[in-house]
Amino acid sequence: MSSARTLATAARVLRQLRHDPRSIALMLLVPCVMLFLLRHVFDGSPGTFDTIGASLLGIFPLITMFLVTSIATLRERTSGTLERLLAMPLGKADLIAGYALAFGLLAVVQSTLATGLAVWFLGLDVIGSPWLLLLVALLDALLGTALGLFVSAFAASEFQAVQFMPAVIFPQLLLCGLFTPRDQMAPALEAISDVLPMSYAVDGMNQVLRHPDITGDFVRDTLVVGGCALLVLTLGAATLRRRTA
Repeated sequence: MSSARTLATAARVLRQLRHDPRSIALMLLVPCVMLFLLRHVFDGSPGTFDTIGASLLGIFPLITMFLVTSIATLRERTSGTLERLLAMPLGKADLIAGYALAFGLLAVVQSTLATGLAVWFLGLDVIGSPWLLLLVALLDALLGTALGLFVSAFAASEFQAVQFMPAVIFPQLLLCGLFTPRDQMAPALEAISDVLPMSYAVDGMNQVLRHPDITGDFVRDTLVVGGCALLVLTLGAATLRRRTA
């Protein structure tokens, strides 16, 4: 793995994204708009926004980064760009790390905008440090990036890439504890939720919401989300292979 080749790959991806304002708007603005709408939906009940706002602060970046990354990477695969790059002296680790770095930089901007809006403009009441919220939001966005890179290998069109959302994202959304505490679910569903990374993303946000200091559960949650992102990136590298006619 070469840092120079990784940085070159990341720079190429960022140049391409610069000419795609719709994708940039989806990544950077949509989570902020959704949080803004949510705050005013619960305008008469600020406590409700405090309860679910932190959770959604982690969920929205994960979803948007999953969508944009899966579609953008699929375009590279179907256009033959990835195959041409693999024919060059460019390792799989260089390629996947370059994509992760490029989208990761955008994830940093996205998470910073969404966290700043929620805490300092929408009045999200957080007992813990807002910087810890930012950390979890960033890890969630990176997880969405990793999942998007991975599922792009199994889609033949952009429509199929979007179809992976009900299969990959929606079950996690339903079982992550956003709608009902996980310990109140049926035992089988609770067991499934225990192995889904979004459950730990939501729990990490709630730890910051309720505790002034870093807790053991918060450390566990961030390690699980970060570890899942690295694992999925590794699996994504394994899907990079030359296609023969």
